[in-house]
Amino acid sequence: MSKRALIAFALALALPLAAAQAAPADVAAAVAAPGRPADAIELDAARKPVEVLNWLGLKRGDRVLDYFTGTGYYAEIMARAVGPQGHVIAWNTPFFAANDQIRPAAEAVHQRSPNVALYTTPVTALSFPPQSFDFVLMHMVYHDTYWESARFQVPHIDPAIVLRAVFEATKPGGIVGVVDHVANPGGDTRAVVEALHRIDPAVLRADYERAGFVFDGESDLLRNPQDDHSKNIFDPAIRGHTDRILYRFRRPAN
Repeated sequence: MSKRALIAFALALALPLAAAQAAPADVAAAVAAPGRPADAIELDAARKPVEVLNWLGLKRGDRVLDYFTGTGYYAEIMARAVGPQGHVIAWNTPFFAANDQIRPAAEAVHQRSPNVALYTTPVTALSFPPQSFDFVLMHMVYHDTYWESARFQVPHIDPAIVLRAVFEATKPGGIVGVVDHVANPGGDTRAVVEALHRIDPAVLRADYERAGFVFDGESDLLRNPQDDHSKNIFDPAIRGHTDRILYRFRRPAN
């Protein structure tokens, strides 16, 4: 982790814990606000961030973890939506944080939204302060806990270790929102992910419940019955329009 990232993360943690807020985050205003890059705006129609974050229950003042933020698409929206009393930690692995396309995009998000802190650690060394997040978003990335790649410096990892770190970082009663590409049932999960970058929703749900989270609902906002789940998500015929599950989990209040 860079010195700047370490300082930003430390400052974020030094902020007073956000009090429980009844007011929903103003996601529509955050999405419509000026300054977002054109390539991010182009994704809105398929990703439906207003509907997704409203359904998940993002609140004003929330402290948020955007797990594997990438270019910071959702980090920027959530930072604006939670307001100045809220905060977003945008986590990436070192390889992706240093990528020539991802790094400038994520840094620009931080410049536009100072309540976003960019945070980088290896996936094998996840470390977040305990019970620090009201809201966690894992947007189309959980399947990658079953993926490994020498090219992208993604080692073989145990998904349970990732979820343990996320569970411990989530406040009691806190929300974890999960969006992921749907795979058909059956087959070895790692093999399916390697071939298609998809995951069987039943496998995903079982993993989260095994980690201690409580299933709190699902939405069909991102479902696409025209996707038969046979194509890799990067196939031009389906890219950007895959059939996706939208699940809400909670860490038990007690």
